[in-house]
Amino acid sequence: MPQVLFKVDLTKPMSEQELVGHNRWHPDIPAVVSVNPGDVFRIECKDWTDGQIKNDDSPDDIRDVDLTVVHVLSGPIYVNGAQPGDILVVDILDIGALQGDEWGFTGIFAKENGGGFLTEHFPTAAKAIWDFQGIYTASRHIPKVRFAGITHPGLIGCAPSQELLNKWNKREAELVATNPDRVPPLAALPNPQNAVLGSLQGAEFERVAAEAARTVPPREHGGNCDIKNLSRGSRIYFPVYVEGAKLSMGDIHFSQGDGEISFCGAIEMSGYIDLHVDIIKGGMDKYAMVNPIFKPGPVEPRYSEYLVFEGISVDEFTGQQYYLDAHVAYRRACLNAIEYLKKFGFTGEQAYLLLSCAPVEGRISGIVDIPNACCTIALPTEIFQMDILPS
Repeated sequence: MPQVLFKVDLTKPMSEQELVGHNRWHPDIPAVVSVNPGDVFRIECKDWTDGQIKNDDSPDDIRDVDLTVVHVLSGPIYVNGAQPGDILVVDILDIGALQGDEWGFTGIFAKENGGGFLTEHFPTAAKAIWDFQGIYTASRHIPKVRFAGITHPGLIGCAPSQELLNKWNKREAELVATNPDRVPPLAALPNPQNAVLGSLQGAEFERVAAEAARTVPPREHGGNCDIKNLSRGSRIYFPVYVEGAKLSMGDIHFSQGDGEISFCGAIEMSGYIDLHVDIIKGGMDKYAMVNPIFKPGPVEPRYSEYLVFEGISVDEFTGQQYYLDAHVAYRRACLNAIEYLKKFGFTGEQAYLLLSCAPVEGRISGIVDIPNACCTIALPTEIFQMDILPS
């Protein structure tokens, strides 16, 4: 087993760990450990809510989760020799659940507390607990379903430079200002409440907490991209914006569908990641890199039979026609799949949770045929312990 460089105690919050991680992005958060190019090591991670969700049948913890706490990340990891303008090469060698904590959860967040892709249709909190058996999982809350996971870090990335951080904060504040009272909000702006910033204390803590970016969205450095194919064997090329790169990770998912549509929509878990790192000097300029690039690994569930639902860019409430709007089209495809699954005994909430966490394939199938974009969501029929085909 690789050396564990960041270990977590699941009985303690991130702020009380032996090595304290972080839940904001800022270049001045100190690294907790350093590695050399070529090193192989293991990093342990808490679930993204820092243990707020329990293995029980009540959705109250999903309803009441404190989003100022998230996402708790393990790191930053300083990579010796990495300089701004380089590319950090990260290989995901292995990833899995921590021993004794082989379960996860999927949630629908209440509209007033984060919401989700279909929050206008499902505004109330709901939860499903999943039990792991090796590569497979099943839930007492969504019967007659069993599937293999494609385990991955929902969130992984390097620290931003101060210049890049300032750009994030400016553009996201301008977006929020267009509709400041929206529920849920258009973006999560810097908020010092419950900030965890590694070993920073005193005036430095206060300064960094006031301007550090929230971890909610993906950005130029990577971050919360929620890409299900970043699984075992994947190689990720990260742009380096600060000395040492300062790599961090967390939000491990046992499984997820394309889009993670319910927001807390993967099967969220604590876990470990085994990594190998290297550096490409001057790689950002050489390869015109702004955002990360990755090469998927060879290990993933091999489902061969799918039922595919289409959606077009026409609003389901008003019938308004949108111009090549992939967001609306994917929403319609998801809603069509949910209504279909309801005919087989699933509640709307169960179907919504399932589309969010099962290894479904989402596609922009057409983006040129004016005025309708066409998006599809492909549901593997083999995950069901019953026939769901039309007959």
